[in-house]
Amino acid sequence: MGLRFKDGSIRLNPPMDTLIESGDRVIAISQDDDTIHISGRTDYGIDESAIIETDERKIAPERTIMLGWNGRALAILREIDNYVSPGSEALVVAQGEEAQSMIAQQSFSNMKVSFRQGDTTDRRLLDNLAIETYEHIIVLSMGESLDPQQADARTLITLLHLRDIATRQGFPFSITSEMLDIRNRELAEVTRADDFIVSDKMLSLMLSQISENKELAAVFQDLFDPAGSEIYLKPATDYIRPGRAINFYTVVEAARRRGEVAIGFRLQAEAYDPAKSYGVKVNPAKSKMVTLAKEDRVIVLAED
Repeated sequence: MGLRFKDGSIRLNPPMDTLIESGDRVIAISQDDDTIHISGRTDYGIDESAIIETDERKIAPERTIMLGWNGRALAILREIDNYVSPGSEALVVAQGEEAQSMIAQQSFSNMKVSFRQGDTTDRRLLDNLAIETYEHIIVLSMGESLDPQQADARTLITLLHLRDIATRQGFPFSITSEMLDIRNRELAEVTRADDFIVSDKMLSLMLSQISENKELAAVFQDLFDPAGSEIYLKPATDYIRPGRAINFYTVVEAARRRGEVAIGFRLQAEAYDPAKSYGVKVNPAKSKMVTLAKEDRVIVLAED
């Protein structure tokens, strides 16, 4: 997924014509440091006819709604502003005057941020927000003002309302929510939200990897920096023709032609199955055959 050059600098998703010199090191995704090996293959079984060639796409403005507010909300809005295209919008719905005051003091480059006062567990309020007009929904925890279990309970109520709205309207929402207690994740799975971010667990996982290799700190810093390449889930139909059995080498080649690194895929049919990692396959066996549907996603390192 990148290179650590001999001068100590890190580059994720380097240009495909980058020369690897003596003293450089490869940044790889693997189950462990002793599971990385050269396959020795010379024929990768790439299906050229399945690859969709690069075309020009204009990134459209996006609409995001943030339900709830805490000390991380403003940083999240700034990061979203770094990624979206000009003309984008964000609506923050929360209780109290703090959020409204802080938003009013900020300036954003690519999106207009507005505020609406309200209780995010109120079904009548949610019904009046035209949720279906937003591409992204973020539900933040109120853990700074409530007990963790109370905060997670409010989050769950909001998520249940959102899922019911989605079911009734037949509109698939992209929902990301913040949980405080990892033990509540299994309970939250009934809401069928796309993902849950548990801040303390994520930090613990990152710290444990850095403790094994301190140079990974620079990798994570680069990965979460809006400049350069980040992880995206893009439509599989941007890369390959759907409904055809191909190996992952073919997906890797399709991404390479776009200046991207394919590191996995997500199967929509398994998106709500925890036993199958919610359909996410990172670093799959490249020779294994897979059939991707138009609803599936390819996980790539890309600049946009």
